[in-house]
Amino acid sequence: MTEKIIRVGGVDLCVETFGDGPAVLLIGGHSASMLWWPEEFCARLAAGGRTVIRYDNRDTGRSTQYPLTKPGYSMTDLVADAVGILDALGVERAHVVGQSMGGAIAQNLALRHPDRLASLTLLSTTAGGDDLPGTADRMLAHFTSLTEPDWTDRAAIIEHTVRDFRAYAGSLPFDEAEIRATAGRDVDRTTDMRVARTNHSHIEGDEEPLRDRLGEITAPTLVLHGTEDPLFPLPHGEMLAREIPDARLVPMPGAGHELPRAVWDLVLREIVQHSR
Repeated sequence: MTEKIIRVGGVDLCVETFGDGPAVLLIGGHSASMLWWPEEFCARLAAGGRTVIRYDNRDTGRSTQYPLTKPGYSMTDLVADAVGILDALGVERAHVVGQSMGGAIAQNLALRHPDRLASLTLLSTTAGGDDLPGTADRMLAHFTSLTEPDWTDRAAIIEHTVRDFRAYAGSLPFDEAEIRATAGRDVDRTTDMRVARTNHSHIEGDEEPLRDRLGEITAPTLVLHGTEDPLFPLPHGEMLAREIPDARLVPMPGAGHELPRAVWDLVLREIVQHSR
């Protein structure tokens, strides 16, 4: 396991690798540093004979941060970051796993750089569409009631994070102690948590309409989706599996918009099988 700073496209990206074998690139979601791909999860995936790569997206963790609400980069840049990391590590093709916003990055990567993907796994994500169910009422209520913490108060930031993660969870056991511990480590290694939790909502919009292009994805695709996802309900995952050629859907029973320990056995088994 090694963590290092890689210079990509004029920015610093913090990258960590585990294991040895075919490369699996993990792309995190909105405001999520690499820590939200838990170390134990990565180690278990690496034990399946894989080189696992996780990294801090811009504005998170130890990667380059920008002025508050002014990230100054686009989806194109985030896709280029993923390619730059593979180049820096000497990886010609990787099995790409994207969660939530990371799933949008992964879809764009599959469309713009199909030669760099050995396979694609989409976890708790979507390509949008007016025909799909919207965010659950309980999630909307959470958004309405959520107030910013004192960003100078470590304990307040951790409490804020725990409350946020609980809102995204399904009916599977919620491991508050683990979320709390990870949130604490996140605070300790992030230059500015307010920036980390804010700037991804202000990314410049240069995305291509993904839904219209799903049929062009050529990478073998696995879709993993919580049956109780309150942000992108299950039909979003069903749509991806239906519209990406030969994609396969594996529901995560009881999971919300999350990767709880209770589904790790299922998810790890599926990713290892899919990346053979």
